[in-house]
Amino acid sequence: MKKTLFLFVALFGFSVAAVAEDYYVNITNNTGYTIEYLYVSPGNSDEWQDDVLGEENVLPNGSTGRVILTGYSGPIFDIRVEDNEGDTYTFPAFNVKEYDLVVGPDDID
Repeated sequence: MKKTLFLFVALFGFSVAAVAEDYYVNITNNTGYTIEYLYVSPGNSDEWQDDVLGEENVLPNGSTGRVILTGYSGPIFDIRVEDNEGDTYTFPAFNVKEYDLVVGPDDID
């Protein structure tokens, strides 16, 4: 039976002139490794924000976690995950309103 880990992580974005909205994305780890770091930044940002998993949380292989994104002006985000082997998987301009994210071996950077 597949275990599901639901991570409720709130991110507070920078407000701009547009009305801030809340979004979420379900991330499924099919990499074969444990995801230790998860970075989510607005699509118009040049820098990664802090790790949303925090020091105490990981996303084991085969698990799905939900990231709550609070206070952003749009649904486009850059997403990067890093596994316990140090491999990264980057998804630029990902529309969280239309899709959930499944990370697999073919997505490695």
